Amino acid sequence: MNWDDLRFFLAVAAAGSLSGAAQQLGVNTTTVLRRVASLEDDLNARLFERERTGYRLTPAGEKLAEALEPVDRRLAALPRDFEANRQGSSGEGTVRLAAGEVLAAELLAPAFGDFHRSHPGIEIEVVGDPRLAMAGSAPRVGNPLKDVDVALRLARPTQGDMLMRKAGELSYGLYASQGYLDAHGWPTQMGDMGGHELIGFPRAELPLGPVWWLSRAEKTASVVLRASSVAVRAEAARQGAGLAALPCVSADRDERLTRVFGPDALGHLEIWLMTRNDLAQLAHVRAVMEFLIETLKNARGALEGQSVKVVELEGAVRPR
Repeated sequence: MNWDDLRFFLAVAAAGSLSGAAQQLGVNTTTVLRRVASLEDDLNARLFERERTGYRLTPAGEKLAEALEPVDRRLAALPRDFEANRQGSSGEGTVRLAAGEVLAAELLAPAFGDFHRSHPGIEIEVVGDPRLAMAGSAPRVGNPLKDVDVALRLARPTQGDMLMRKAGELSYGLYASQGYLDAHGWPTQMGDMGGHELIGFPRAELPLGPVWWLSRAEKTASVVLRASSVAVRAEAARQGAGLAALPCVSADRDERLTRVFGPDALGHLEIWLMTRNDLAQLAHVRAVMEFLIETLKNARGALEGQSVKVVELEGAVRPR
């Protein structure tokens, strides 16, 4: 067996497609297909189901991915390990941080200046990962810390040898433009969504929190757009396209959006801080983790949507 074929297998398993794996590895899709086929021949097992939406692991593929995850994690970490050990004794160095756009832009970016002034020898490199911001679960990622040192993720990890800590909750509300509400009226309850237009999530996203709420609301309302991107849903709502489920921490600050229902109806997603156990012992990584925890703690009210209250008045929902 060609051991390098395993690298191609893991890339397809993580990306869910040949094109995604090819982009990650810097090769063409034909090469990826050929290497995966070679591995399947060597193991005499079918590792993927080829579906219209992409590549899905078979039970044999799941078994192989599970066996390879510890190896993949250690090999991918080697370059960072050597660099981290060199930097760790001084408390200085670079920390690669993966975070969804909402948390990175709304909370972390405004606080980076103060962190830099107190830790001038630490450079934070933010890696944007759209999968971390999705309300449903991301495509299968065997190693969430493969290319980063620290990650903030909107789902609790279920595998891997890592240090995990719940750092907060990202609450969701239902929002619309004032123009939309003037034209369509205010829904008074979830069962009263008839005649309303929704900006929803992709059908493939798991029914967690706001996704579950909207999946029920869609039974009586019309869906005009589906998008995983918070920015896309928010802009569509601003333009009067419909009602959108958005994180309170960003939508409550937007004067062009009005909250219709709050987190009590739509729910929240847990924010988890992750790093490898060994990296957590290094001073510069630990400093970044403490910064993240403190920043999220200070923003708890905004994250949980406590800055805006919604009450029922004369049969309609009004913001106060």
